Amino acid sequence: MRPSSYNQRTLSKIASLQGVGLHSGARVTLTLRPAPPGHGIVFVRTDLARPVSIPALAEYVVDTSLATTLGRDGVRVGTVEHLMAALAGMGIDNLRVELDGPEVPIMDGSAAPFAALIQSAGVREQEAPKELLVIRKAVSVVDGDKQASLTPARHFRISCTIDFEHPVIQGQSFDLDFGDRDFAREISRARTFGFLRDVEKLKQLGLARGGSLENAIVVDEVSILNPDGLRFPDEFVRHKILDAIGDVSLFGRPVIGHMTAYKTGHALNHKLVRKVMSDPSCYDIVPARRRELEGMGLGFSGLAGALDFEPLVA
Repeated sequence: MRPSSYNQRTLSKIASLQGVGLHSGARVTLTLRPAPPGHGIVFVRTDLARPVSIPALAEYVVDTSLATTLGRDGVRVGTVEHLMAALAGMGIDNLRVELDGPEVPIMDGSAAPFAALIQSAGVREQEAPKELLVIRKAVSVVDGDKQASLTPARHFRISCTIDFEHPVIQGQSFDLDFGDRDFAREISRARTFGFLRDVEKLKQLGLARGGSLENAIVVDEVSILNPDGLRFPDEFVRHKILDAIGDVSLFGRPVIGHMTAYKTGHALNHKLVRKVMSDPSCYDIVPARRRELEGMGLGFSGLAGALDFEPLVA
């Protein structure tokens, strides 16, 4: 029997892991706690005298220069994009995310360890339908030769192109029809990457203290420095899609629309999200019930809603 709705999800039990922050180098414990319907994803800094809660919403983005950073009342949580991508990819709507440090641990530089943690904890469907943000008209943003857009579609899809003047990377494109299985199989294991010359400069500035070949792809002028090479031939563009999924998840709801990204980064992704949110005529908020979606001519099977996941390798 086909489901009548795609309901909100949380975890079945508490789950945690430890790792280092990419930029701070600090060892951090991350704990995921189940939350009730309508709660959303909320980060909580537990290392402070008074814990501070920061909702994972675009309005709380305070920095996009090196990663996506959320902030409230002077308190920050950095490098949230890989965890947010995993939560979106696994269809998690409600969660309390506790951190005893200023940054989400980088783990292996991908979203796979977070997706595996979610899978190990189990996913519980809740008694309330998901709320979807349905794109109703085209919205685009430009920064020089970089461009990002969202246009109406029957489900969530991302088309991404990168173009680097580097012999290992060059031009790469990837198109993703979004869903649990597609995310786990095609995107979650793609790692962040950087150029050796930039890593050295960042470390001189006191940043990238936790960066290493264990949690990033590093390239010099002609080659990849990681002994084991790449996980995918086009791992670079796949990671850009991972970042975009994490950034777009800060709408606070699953998106129904087609995102096209050309040479984008966190700053342009968030510029696009802010532009959509600034004009209510660009979108509708729709409960994920079959009746409403089919009445609007939208797809139902393309949502992240199946509760049976393929095994993940972190």
